Order: sequence, then structure tokens, then C-alpha cells
Amino acid sequence: MHNEQQRQDMMQRDVLLMVVAGLSLINGMHFSAWFDPFFFLFKPFAAGFFISSPILLLYITSLLLSTLTLLIGGVPAAIYERARGLETSTPVSIGVWAAGVAVVASPTLLGLAGLV
Repeated sequence: MHNEQQRQDMMQRDVLLMVVAGLSLINGMHFSAWFDPFFFLFKPFAAGFFISSPILLLYITSLLLSTLTLLIGGVPAAIYERARGLETSTPVSIGVWAAGVAVVASPTLLGLAGLV
């Protein structure tokens, strides 16, 4: 019985991690509500790294925005895990992470749904 519960927890974690990854990737796309402000803030820094290709600048902006979404969305999950004294991530803590990423990506998701 313990083995089945462990297997179910692993499957729940995998599904929630896919949700987290998908939401962060959607938030990093060019149609994201955060893309243009982040692009204009990142553009002066890119010149210092000799990034001159416009398409490369767009790809790096998308990658950094997706990564930033993961990091900001993970803060509540890290606080939850620290407060509970957990050694490993549980489906609940990854669910908190997914909710945090969904909050960060909510302007993009609302824009895709046509509500904004």
C-alpha cells in the first residue's frame, strides 16, 4: 500500500511540474503581457554582452522571462516548504508553486482568453 501511495505522489508531482513548466513557457512568449516591458529593460544590458542580432535578443528575452517566472512563482512554495520543515517537495508544495506561477502569468492568460 505504501508503494502505491508513493507512486501516486510521484505522478501528481510530475503533472504539477508540467503545469509549472507550461505556464512559465507561455508567460515567456512574445505575446505575453510582460514581454515588451522586460524586452525594453533587457535591451540595454544585451548591448553590453555584444548581443546584436534582433532574433537572438528576442529568444534570450523569452528564455529569461520564462526563468524569471519560475523563480518568482517558486518563492511562495519555498516559504511553504521552509515553514513546514520539508526535506523534499510534496504535491502540495508543487501545487503552491503552480499557483504562484499562475498568478505571475495571469495577465498573459487573461489576454489569451480575450478578457483583457
